[in-house]
Amino acid sequence: MNDGKPNWWSRPSTPPEAARIPTPSRAEEDDFPLQAPDPAESAAPEPAAEAPAAPKVDMTKEPAASEPVPTEPMPPVPAPAVPAPAAPAPAEPVAAAEPVPTPDGRPAPAERRPLHEPDEYRTPPYGEPGPWAPAPPVQHPAAPVPAPQAAVPPQGAVPPPQGPVAPHAWGQYDPWGAGPGAVPPPAPKKSRRGLALVGALAFALLTGVIGGGVGAYVERNGGIGTVELPQAEAGSADRAPDSVAGIAAAALPGVVTLHVSGGGSAGTGTGFVLDNRGHILTNNHVVDAAAASGDITVTFSSGETASAKLIGKDTGYDLAVVQVTGVRGLKPLPLGNSDDVRVGDPVVAIGAPFDLSNTVTSGIISAKERPITAGGEKGDGSDVSYVDALQTDAPINPGNSGGPLLDGKGRVIGINSAIRAAGGSGDGDGGSGGQAGSIGLGFAIPVNQGKRVAEELINTGKATHPVIGVSLDMQFNGDGARVGDKGKDGTPSVTPDGPAAKAGLRPGDVITKVDGQRVHNGEELIVKIRAHRPGDALALTLTRDGKELTRTVTLGSAQGT
Repeated sequence: MNDGKPNWWSRPSTPPEAARIPTPSRAEEDDFPLQAPDPAESAAPEPAAEAPAAPKVDMTKEPAASEPVPTEPMPPVPAPAVPAPAAPAPAEPVAAAEPVPTPDGRPAPAERRPLHEPDEYRTPPYGEPGPWAPAPPVQHPAAPVPAPQAAVPPQGAVPPPQGPVAPHAWGQYDPWGAGPGAVPPPAPKKSRRGLALVGALAFALLTGVIGGGVGAYVERNGGIGTVELPQAEAGSADRAPDSVAGIAAAALPGVVTLHVSGGGSAGTGTGFVLDNRGHILTNNHVVDAAAASGDITVTFSSGETASAKLIGKDTGYDLAVVQVTGVRGLKPLPLGNSDDVRVGDPVVAIGAPFDLSNTVTSGIISAKERPITAGGEKGDGSDVSYVDALQTDAPINPGNSGGPLLDGKGRVIGINSAIRAAGGSGDGDGGSGGQAGSIGLGFAIPVNQGKRVAEELINTGKATHPVIGVSLDMQFNGDGARVGDKGKDGTPSVTPDGPAAKAGLRPGDVITKVDGQRVHNGEELIVKIRAHRPGDALALTLTRDGKELTRTVTLGSAQGT
């Protein structure tokens, strides 16, 4: 078929018997070499022409020895496609008439001719690829390795003998094929972008887990490693004597805690040492349970304990004295003067609130000469105490009773005895019999009164009370203390030949002032009188028949209970 396009002819497949065909001998070295193809000629295709039919070979008979056997050369096995150095420029064809010098300089015979006539179309197997056949593409390996360029056999030369070739090597000749020995193209590089993303995600996850673990450890343990907190250097343990710490350090060895049991009840209170003989002052209501037969145990601030016995008590003053024996190293507390106390002076209270021994609190003097009454549980008034008290805001609670109230120099100025509890109307350290705590209203018996009563209890076992010899009307609702019309059991309200009778007082008189201090009821009058000693002279201001009168009364004495 000729349609203007070049006809491509291919050889029939070589049967397996071709492998037994003997390979012709190598051409002589002085044969004419094939001329190297011109790149320009290869690039420009020539007009198409019909290629001559390939010579047929009878494969059924053996060739004669003298008869040349036409052989079909085996297609060259393409070398691995590697970059080859640039080929030198094609040499000019040498004329057949001119001798071609050999490599050793000798001239080659000019009369010799090649075994085959040159193929003007340069078709295989004796010629080079025709001008219409482009050169196979060059394969570039991953790492270029220069290889020696295969030598082009001279024109008409017989290829060198080769070993047996596998049948599949005798396939159809393809000038564009890479051949079995070609280096495969390098595998496409895998994208590193995906690997980088996976690595970044793994790193983020790992750091998150590690960071979370470290954060949890820091949160639970407050940090990594050993924690050393800053601290001030050790300083002096000494304190100023007039500071709360200095006062407490000096006074605590002389303060004791009392545990009392008897009469089916038990309680805890506080006391303080009066002298080296072991006398301890406390409240009457602290040791009242052991008055008949009971047990009193004293515990010092050092932890040493000792048994104590009751020396004397007085209900009207709510004071009592107990004594311990066989105790050495007693620390008596110095006594101050309660008359010199002023409102606003700093004070320190020491006691055992709710059995918490050696408790120290501080405050100020809130008021002076505050008339209070405590007790009255018996109902007949025999257990009622009347106190012209010092008021303080130093916290005082049940268990503080009997403890010392100290001034700024560590001297005792009062005996803590009562508190006003929230919601209760009673006095005493329990309010209305409850266990209410402090609301900043504490009351202490002035030490001047306590000193006198304590001396009498130690010396005689009893205390004396100053009296004026009248019976008061406790139901009077007016302002002042009114002298009753009748005394107890129908006796005269004004004791005959008593201090009031001698001063000229009469039944129905209303006493409004004592030494110029106002009194509003009968309890306040009793408190003001008991704040003095028997024998003291008092100026009483009274109202009689609408007139104000002044009478001077010298206080008498009565035995306490």
